[in-house]
Amino acid sequence: MEESYPMTGGDGQFSYAKNSNPQGRAADNVKALLVGTIAENLDIEHICRESTIFRIADLGCSVGPNTYIAVNNIIEVVAQKCQSKGHASLPDFQVFFNDHVSNDFNLLFANLPPERQYFAAPAELGDQLNSTSCNKGRIYYSNAPNEVGQAYSAQYAKDIGSFLCARAEELAPGGLMTILIPGRNDGTILAQSSMGPHFEYLESSLLDMAKEGIISKDRIDSFNLPIYSPSMEELRTLIQENGCFEIVRLDGQPQKYPTLTAMECRAGLEGIFSKHFGSENMDLLFESICQDN
Repeated sequence: MEESYPMTGGDGQFSYAKNSNPQGRAADNVKALLVGTIAENLDIEHICRESTIFRIADLGCSVGPNTYIAVNNIIEVVAQKCQSKGHASLPDFQVFFNDHVSNDFNLLFANLPPERQYFAAPAELGDQLNSTSCNKGRIYYSNAPNEVGQAYSAQYAKDIGSFLCARAEELAPGGLMTILIPGRNDGTILAQSSMGPHFEYLESSLLDMAKEGIISKDRIDSFNLPIYSPSMEELRTLIQENGCFEIVRLDGQPQKYPTLTAMECRAGLEGIFSKHFGSENMDLLFESICQDN
């Protein structure tokens, strides 16, 4: 699965902009961690000596209110730290919104103040699992044979390594990078993905559609959702082995959210499902989730 797919654009009923509350809640839950880490570790004196510009890059910005909230949180805490150090003036903030080239940047720009200048760039984050032999009848690695989870883990290690190397080249000296990642508890097996329960309804609906002859079983067998949930210890090891970054803080935020609604699933995943199973089948697929859930 070599292509990448953005969230559903626009501001309609099934758009990500109107169906991204779970992601917003997750960002809210780690706001204190983000603010505290910046306040404790950002070398504002060094940065202000080097430049009058403070740059922020949101990698995977998508669209909708969460995009602006995350950036505003960073600007606020940096401004507070500047003021606490006695700086008479604040740096100029440059924000780079970065996502797949087909992300709905038109909607993003339409909701930003028109008198400012904005930048966006496409992002490719590596290959994805693409095996037709080891995960038949499933679209994900939860409740799958161990070798499927190992394949996902190996691909994730490759992708996160490429991601970290690329970000290391971009990050300014003294800068910080925050990553919010859905994960699983240390000591759990690979198949116990935190995201697994959210995808079981989709898998069940696709299998029902195959039984009815709407889609072929082969299409399901050749599809694997490119989403992986590492444990904290696994992530720590990968970052340390990569060597590009020093871990300032690595915390888990255990949360139990309700199963994603059909529209929340559709807003985030319709692009990838539509490409593989056909846009003409999307209404039926996501309506089936409503009936099953």
